[in-house]
Amino acid sequence: MTTTGTAAANRTDRRKARTRQALLDAAVRLIAEGRSGRVSIQEITDEADIGFGSFYNHFSSKEELFQSASEETLERWAEMIDAACSELDDPAEVFAVSVRTSGRLAWTHPEMAGFITGAGFDLLDATRGLAPRALRDIRAGRAAGRFTVADPEIALSAVLGGLVGLLRLHARQPRRVTEASVDALAEESLRLLGLPAGQARRLAHLPLPAVPDGR
Repeated sequence: MTTTGTAAANRTDRRKARTRQALLDAAVRLIAEGRSGRVSIQEITDEADIGFGSFYNHFSSKEELFQSASEETLERWAEMIDAACSELDDPAEVFAVSVRTSGRLAWTHPEMAGFITGAGFDLLDATRGLAPRALRDIRAGRAAGRFTVADPEIALSAVLGGLVGLLRLHARQPRRVTEASVDALAEESLRLLGLPAGQARRLAHLPLPAVPDGR
């Protein structure tokens, strides 16, 4: 391929990547608004500001788009938390950091917070992202003797319900939810998992590691 041909191919690839990302971003916004179940492909492409025909160059259906958007968004955030926790050895502290940083999405990544509230308990069915990692961390805590909860999946449902509820309350009544509210949720979640009260309180108030920003 000539230099000119290579440059043209690169431009085409970049244009395709931008179009695909526009569709994914539109899907995330629609999920956050609670519209994913009833929206048409025309509305999706309007939201993404692309031509209707471009949709099928990237996705075979709106269901595939929403699934891809959910998985990629959650995986991106989960990888950022993994990076922030990379120096931590205690699975209970890892879990505390995950809850506390996820609760702070309302301030640090509001679009992500909106996505989580829009997705709600559907997040439990995700094969990538936050829920599988949280389940991994609960099981690791049990194996290490840090957690005593009998059923990790039921515990995860309870913690996720608390997180979604807190983010939703912040969206509706932002003055009622503070960072202290998030830390209280983390503390109660750790106690739910079986950590002694004193240890749960200490872990819920440690300095948080920096979460790397990323896309």
